Amino acid sequence: MLEPWKPVNKMRLIVFTRYPEASRVKTRLIPALGEKGAEIFHRRMVELTLTKARTFGGEVEVHFSGGSHQLMKGWLGDQLQYRKQKGASLGDRLYNAVVAAFAENRGKVVVIGTDCPGLTAQHIDRAFYLLDRSDLVLGPAFDGGYYLIGLKKVVKELFSGINWGSDLVYRQTLEAAERANLRIAELEKLADIDCPSDLTFLAEIKNSLNPNS
Repeated sequence: MLEPWKPVNKMRLIVFTRYPEASRVKTRLIPALGEKGAEIFHRRMVELTLTKARTFGGEVEVHFSGGSHQLMKGWLGDQLQYRKQKGASLGDRLYNAVVAAFAENRGKVVVIGTDCPGLTAQHIDRAFYLLDRSDLVLGPAFDGGYYLIGLKKVVKELFSGINWGSDLVYRQTLEAAERANLRIAELEKLADIDCPSDLTFLAEIKNSLNPNS
């Protein structure tokens, strides 16, 4: 007897960001750029990231903190889906975002931030491709964190017991994945821009202006 037909699970790309408000975004860059400069920089980074994300063929959902749905739509347009981040820590917020996606029958979920000028549309596409043969895809950052995480099932251990904001994030996530016996795939290492010393990577932003790069 044939099994009932089931629709193919969709892919979801989640973009984690914050509504731009002076003194509340890119605070570690304020000594170099000033409050307004840091806000403008944040806006530009988010807009560049979404230029790449919009080329993705599946769902794109923006998970934000600060602001409101109305403010986000006014800034980035109403063609995207928006959802408020939920949770006290970054780990909680990432975990809740992934849980919500899989609860809505998404088969592959990739989460990216907006601090990585070297991120391309090809990195995003490759992450989803690698999930065909892996349980976890990570994009390592030079600062010890990661700019991308991709999953095809919920693995709570990846989001707890991590020293978020430190240079241990990537290593601790790998260790948690190994303990969970996950098949791991890695993308190339890229630079996040979080503090003044990272501004040496700004040349990469010019390259990222091309949405097909």
